[in-house]
Amino acid sequence: MKTTTRLMLTACLALPLLAACKKEDAAKPEAVVQAPLVAPTTNDENAWGTYLQDVVKRNLDGVTGQPYLYFLPAEETPDFQGYYDRLLEQASTDLQRGILEGNLVAYGSPSSSRMADLVIASFAKVQPGAMKGVKMLFLGNSADNERVKAAVAPAGVDYKFIETR
Repeated sequence: MKTTTRLMLTACLALPLLAACKKEDAAKPEAVVQAPLVAPTTNDENAWGTYLQDVVKRNLDGVTGQPYLYFLPAEETPDFQGYYDRLLEQASTDLQRGILEGNLVAYGSPSSSRMADLVIASFAKVQPGAMKGVKMLFLGNSADNERVKAAVAPAGVDYKFIETR
């Protein structure tokens, strides 16, 4: 009988401690929000790819489909023109085929002016209003923002510029 009484007393004393632990757990946030990445200051393709993915993840609100990501390496990269030509062909084909409402299209590169040229060229044959409801991100220098914005506006995209300093 003494053992049973001691166990009951111990349980009664331990119960408030368990309740306090649960309150502390409830007060802790479920997920830690990471700070946005900063644009790479080098031409490292892996760093740029990670940065582009981070920016896209932070801009997925309202996006219902798989995003389209276009990355162009630095102009110093061997066979840069080959990369540029292939990416232009791919982006142009994707845009002419049609991007459905609710999707996101993102362009980023350490060579902002060349990426701007690529965006402008790939949107040249897109029908006016054909991309209404599609989000578009351009990651580049502010000097390229206005010309990209003017080139994509007729397509009807929801354009957002993100400066990479």
